[in-house]
Amino acid sequence: MLPILSAEQIRQADAYTMAHEPIASIDLMERAAAACARKMMESRAPDVPVVVMAGMGNNGGDGLALARIIHDLGVESVQVLVPHYKPKGSPGFETNLARLREAKIAVTFVDEGTPLPAIPPGAIVVDALFGTGLARPIAGWLKELIGQLNALPNEILAIDLPSGLFANDNSTNDPEAIVQADRTFTLELPKYALFMPGHARFCGNWEVVPIGLDRAFIGSLKTDAAMIESADVAKLLPPRGRVFHKGNFGHAWLLAGGPGKMGAALLASMAALRSGCGLLTAHVPVGQDAVLHAAVPEAMTSLDESACLSTLPKFNKATAIGAGPGMGTEAASARMLKLLIQNAPAPMVLDADALNILAENKTWMAFLAPGTILTPHPKEFERLAGKAASDGHRLRLAKEMAVRFKVVLVLKGAYTAVCAPDGRVYFNASGNPGMAKGGSGDALTGIITSLRAQGLDSLSAALLGVHAHGIAGDLAAEALGMDGMLPSDLIGKLPMAWKQLRQLAK
Repeated sequence: MLPILSAEQIRQADAYTMAHEPIASIDLMERAAAACARKMMESRAPDVPVVVMAGMGNNGGDGLALARIIHDLGVESVQVLVPHYKPKGSPGFETNLARLREAKIAVTFVDEGTPLPAIPPGAIVVDALFGTGLARPIAGWLKELIGQLNALPNEILAIDLPSGLFANDNSTNDPEAIVQADRTFTLELPKYALFMPGHARFCGNWEVVPIGLDRAFIGSLKTDAAMIESADVAKLLPPRGRVFHKGNFGHAWLLAGGPGKMGAALLASMAALRSGCGLLTAHVPVGQDAVLHAAVPEAMTSLDESACLSTLPKFNKATAIGAGPGMGTEAASARMLKLLIQNAPAPMVLDADALNILAENKTWMAFLAPGTILTPHPKEFERLAGKAASDGHRLRLAKEMAVRFKVVLVLKGAYTAVCAPDGRVYFNASGNPGMAKGGSGDALTGIITSLRAQGLDSLSAALLGVHAHGIAGDLAAEALGMDGMLPSDLIGKLPMAWKQLRQLAK
């Protein structure tokens, strides 16, 4: 897992690396700039000009070094603009400014009240104005300068973080004083702010650029947040022994589907089977079993004798139970869910209508077995926990709910957050916008239920399930494109996702 640190902890990691590698501050700056330059050159056409907007602190020093390095790598048109907001820059800035002048690269200081010089059409603008050390919203003429920058039609690439965005809590920040980058190269580790959905307009597509900070020291720092990495969750895959049989891989049950919503049951069932459980039984309303058998012949069915799910089945050797997709919220279904919560013979995964019923009967939350997995999207979570003032507030509510009820809460989104009962949160970065279609959540329910049925603990099932779901979505997008791919295409790519993770686990 990649730890997510506070701005202060990042400063500590910088200081420790410089003291114990040892490496001088200016040389660490050079290393960071070189790493960004190499990454930038991978996707930049040779004849595209570059304009670097550099502040007068260390982030600006990174930008000045970047300008010099890409010029050395063959970029002929490099221009540097520096807002002149204090008499003297940081030592790193001043050293790199001198080096830039020695290389005869044009540097223009922009004073207060002076508009930005003309930016060449098609030029990439590098934002190196302010970094993670920023502690208060940008104001005055620098805010106006950022407004001019955001009005440009050019592509903007931010170094470490878009200028103006705080690394952690932005609840008191001014959104009009934050650079709106198209891409962000964040240094060494992802920052908390990058995972907040509302910050996507500032960060664009971001990626981590390692710069060689001391990983042993980073690992010693206490943090309750991390980003899921494939190599870590691959180790969670259940073993598949040569003599194992279907009984070794669990019996998953799904309580799902109803008139007009059998698609949800089908998607969850197919995803469960594509995720390795030995047996699957879907409990569906009477008359709906033919639909399931035709589409998912590997699944068994249990029939509810009414038009909606209203009674619990006689669970036969169940090792995990998923409930909710397409189930409906009728009173009879609510009574059934209450009985399930009180008497479940196996660990539960609750999604969709099961969560909507819980939201109408919040006292039932106290009776959830420890380790129950809840998988709400933001609207479902809002019904459970109340309206949040911001993305950060919503995440705090999710963490509090996980701790209070000892559940694993999977808050779905572009960067799904898996909140553990001990207060930790794990962000997932696999997946893509092509998955933003009805049915993707039903597939996730099936995946996690299947993994839970195979004996994974609730946190491991959620972490592995969420990440594999995203990998399968990425494989589907690669094959079909994001616009036309369907959740069923994602499910079809699950075998390749598991194969990819198995190879990493070797």
